[in-house]
Amino acid sequence: MIRIKVSELLGRHKMTQKSLSEKTGIRPGTVSALYHETVKRLEIEHLNKLCEVFNCQPGDLLEYVPDKQ
Repeated sequence: MIRIKVSELLGRHKMTQKSLSEKTGIRPGTVSALYHETVKRLEIEHLNKLCEVFNCQPGDLLEYVPDKQ
């Protein structure tokens, strides 16, 4: 499973979902889906904007966690 660490980065940067949406131009609903890790696909453009705002690498936004069997 791929974890999306937007919620962690928002906490570290003391930023709200609304302010992230405003800074990136990503729709609030999409930011919410990223935050709650319910998004089904990621746009490269969104990854680029998130990396700009958080000053990070794509690997800082995503984490692979093996599924439990």
